[in-house]
Amino acid sequence: MFRTGDWRQVAQSSSVTAMRYFLDCEYNGFGGALLSLALVPEDGGEELYLTFDCEGPIHPWVERNVVPYIGNVPESLKLPVMDRRQSAEAIAMYLGHDDAPEVLVDWPSDIELFCGLLSFAPGQMVAVPELVFRLIQTGTFSPAENSAVPHNALHDARALRDHVLGLE
Repeated sequence: MFRTGDWRQVAQSSSVTAMRYFLDCEYNGFGGALLSLALVPEDGGEELYLTFDCEGPIHPWVERNVVPYIGNVPESLKLPVMDRRQSAEAIAMYLGHDDAPEVLVDWPSDIELFCGLLSFAPGQMVAVPELVFRLIQTGTFSPAENSAVPHNALHDARALRDHVLGLE
């Protein structure tokens, strides 16, 4: 029997397979619309990269620093722009094979945008496995500043993954 506080023993004895995914989102300024989203698994396996149309004016900083780089991803990851439901279903299919995915982020807005996408219409949500989110503190490390393509969700998520794994 485990005593209170022995959560590490519980986690290590679990037979549930779990993967950590590193999430990054790009969006149209503070509180703005989601422009792109990437989930990168810790094991270097298949990545997910989604892009979205943005109605309304693009914030000038985003126009200069994000929009030109949205398409700078491997051809194999380029999917057509999807609507909310299609994107939610793509995420559900991507995570559906994992019993207990953990999603790591360095910014709270990433969780907000991700979860907002899963509920694609009033009262409707895609079926995903039980998710655990972890907001990690990166100190002075900036995924965008250490990314192969700064302010690109895929490359920023990869930079975050590499940073976290490098600390372990």
